[in-house]
Amino acid sequence: MSHRIIFDTERMKHKHTGLYFFCKHLGSALLENRSTDADLLFYSPDPLSQEFGSEVTYVQQKSLHKFWMPNFDDISLWHSTYQLSSYFPRKGKKTKIISTIHDLNFLKEGKTPDKEKFYLKKLQANLDKADCIVAISNYVKNDLEEYCDLKGKSVQVVYNGNNIDHKIVSNFQVENPLNKGERQFLFTIGTVNKKKNFHVLPYLLVGNDLQLVISGVLDEVGYDQYILSIAKELGVLDRVVITGPITEEVKYQYLSNCAMFVFPSIAEGFGLPVIEAMSFGKKVLLSKYTCLPEIGGSEAFFLDSTEKDYMMNFGKSHIMNLINSQDRSTEIKNWSRKFSWDMAAKRYWNLYEQVLNK
Repeated sequence: MSHRIIFDTERMKHKHTGLYFFCKHLGSALLENRSTDADLLFYSPDPLSQEFGSEVTYVQQKSLHKFWMPNFDDISLWHSTYQLSSYFPRKGKKTKIISTIHDLNFLKEGKTPDKEKFYLKKLQANLDKADCIVAISNYVKNDLEEYCDLKGKSVQVVYNGNNIDHKIVSNFQVENPLNKGERQFLFTIGTVNKKKNFHVLPYLLVGNDLQLVISGVLDEVGYDQYILSIAKELGVLDRVVITGPITEEVKYQYLSNCAMFVFPSIAEGFGLPVIEAMSFGKKVLLSKYTCLPEIGGSEAFFLDSTEKDYMMNFGKSHIMNLINSQDRSTEIKNWSRKFSWDMAAKRYWNLYEQVLNK
């Protein structure tokens, strides 16, 4: 009898987020790189959407399952894809659990001590359930070892892949989506909230003629207006565009046309947008916080600070020099190829087999 494995895609109910794309791309890659006769089922908030095609089995996720999960006696392994998930097989079941940990951002975001304690307790409870723990970067692994009691369990590191579908890239017409002639622009994308630190980016427009495009889900009420208010104070409001969420095709247009990709985030477990930009051969300018030095590596440029005065001086004195510096697009693309969903899927299948054969 073949093993039956559930891949948890509950977080796909939040469209245009990192966890949505993690589930979407890893789930698809797991199907394409299946190395056993195991059945892969998808625990889905919307089975009718058939995100992974019509040939696979979907299990309907319901909010009630937080409190009373149905019997899954025939499930050999459950892959939990969110570190603070409330969805697990019942206690006492023989189902093995693999848990992917994306970040401990709740410790980096300035939350109250009570909230930090609450989230850390929930994470610890989920780690206690896991037979295998996976971190998406060495940075996250180190955080787990520092802040959690792993009870002797080792942490495996499996990097995320690159979301860019180069089949789409090869078929689209490269046009500047701003449609404003030859003016160069900086681009960033991600959930638009304080931890992404996007409000420091208008300072980079001081002393040059660059534009700035910020794309992504508007996650915090008023934060987009806060960004624009800073741009207005600096006199660069006419050069800042906040698009909201965009399609993959439009994202590719921005990545193809931008002069540089900028990402000043203060709380990341991996930083997928960085690898997406690098796969287009784009120079990237990153903060030095959390995992970004690990992911950007030797082919990235880094900000020593994201404070106002430093950023303004960087815009005046340095950013154009970086944009106009030697072309390293080939080297940058080669770096991005280290991150592949196919490679990630093969690692996970190996881990599935190891856990099931224990």
